[in-house]
Amino acid sequence: MNDQEKSDSAIVAMKSPNNAGGAVAEAMERRAGTKGNARQQSTLRTRGRDRVIQELDRVRQAARQRKKERFTALLHHINTDTLRMAFYALKRKAAPGVDGVTWQDFETDLEPRLADLHRRVHGGAYRPQPSRRTYIPKTDGRERALAIAALEDKIVQGATVMVLNAIYEGDFVGFSYGFRPGRGPHDGLDALAVAITTRKVNWILDADVQNFFGSVNQDWLVQFLEHRIGDKRIIRLIRKWLKAGILEDGVVTVDDRGTGQGSVISPLLANAYLHYTFDLWAERWRRQEAHGDMIIVRYADDLVVGFEHEDDARRFLDAMRERFEAFALTLHPDKTRLIEFGRRAAANRKGRGLGKPETFMFLGFIHICGKSRRGNFLLERKTRRDRLRKKLQDIKEELRRRMHQPIRAQGAWLRQVVTGHFAYYGVPTNGRALSAFRYCVTDLWRRTLRRRSQRGGFTWDRMTRLADEWLPQPRILHPWPQQRFAVTYPR
Repeated sequence: MNDQEKSDSAIVAMKSPNNAGGAVAEAMERRAGTKGNARQQSTLRTRGRDRVIQELDRVRQAARQRKKERFTALLHHINTDTLRMAFYALKRKAAPGVDGVTWQDFETDLEPRLADLHRRVHGGAYRPQPSRRTYIPKTDGRERALAIAALEDKIVQGATVMVLNAIYEGDFVGFSYGFRPGRGPHDGLDALAVAITTRKVNWILDADVQNFFGSVNQDWLVQFLEHRIGDKRIIRLIRKWLKAGILEDGVVTVDDRGTGQGSVISPLLANAYLHYTFDLWAERWRRQEAHGDMIIVRYADDLVVGFEHEDDARRFLDAMRERFEAFALTLHPDKTRLIEFGRRAAANRKGRGLGKPETFMFLGFIHICGKSRRGNFLLERKTRRDRLRKKLQDIKEELRRRMHQPIRAQGAWLRQVVTGHFAYYGVPTNGRALSAFRYCVTDLWRRTLRRRSQRGGFTWDRMTRLADEWLPQPRILHPWPQQRFAVTYPR
């Protein structure tokens, strides 16, 4: 590579977790005594963002044109501009790591801190700190272990993700939807719904990788990354994060497996690992081994594969088990199922004297073989019951903490919660579940208000008026999958 090619070799436009426009607007908000600083900071951010976007575009084009080339000059793209963008992409209220530094603390002296961080990263003096272990409850009653990185580590990881995304977005396959710029859960849901409805799907393999983020073999992961990343300094950074360890109960443990679920770079590393262990292999299997039609949708470690023939499905499942075992992964024995599902499933099972087709769950929805009013096949999607119960339990506990707040404050908070729930679950065929959720929230609110007064004056009539004032009505906010999928992915 010549100098110009090296300059062009490395960055990607990553979709910021926060709205880019909102971030710029925030920086321009006036603060007491900092009017000039705010304007100067906003100018730096705007100019820096433009420079980063231009560099990322050049890298993206180079990566798409040279599919098998290794990029040997990438670290220079991790500059103060990309570090600044990564900082403003972080959540303002995220929990701090072991250093105890919050987003607001770091912003106080942002530019000097970024300059010092940039100097240490390029000088080799940067040392990541151990991630802080925390646990969040899962819907099945168990806990999910998360790794909370220090703020500086989050910033450097975010900048590195922007660089690597520029290369890998041109490599990742179309049926991968998890944690990718410009793609989200509803894109994967739409793709699955359209495929089941329009393709010859009679069997569904609902697969889940057991403890994926904790099972990733780090040596295999680095080998996969080196297919495209030839800059040893970037590889060294990634190795540092993998070996930084986890702090729990005052003890730091270092493992040769796992990517630290919850870290900024973990989703990209997970996608890269599954790209080589599953995506490329499954795509080749579909072309060379399948006798009938076959569909694939993957969102992180959640896999749904559809088949026309049962024989294809069983052969694929056996081959996938062997493939995963070769790369230190295991399919969850309870969450991996092969079921008869599709347009002809109900009729075929009825002819054999069996009951209704089984259902499967994907991205928070139960998928059901249903019928339209005209009697045609209709893929129904309903809110998962365990997710609904967990959400209502969380609301109940939070309402107890807010019991003595003014009704206006409670109503404003509940409005945000219900609006957010409808924004995700407001898909066609899920209207009844939305109505049930609003009713349950109203009842929980009524019980909370009755507890703080012995008079018990909150009748259902009064509560209905209060709910109509504060809580949005159930609405289907998402279009039918065929409509949105045709616009997003035109053929």
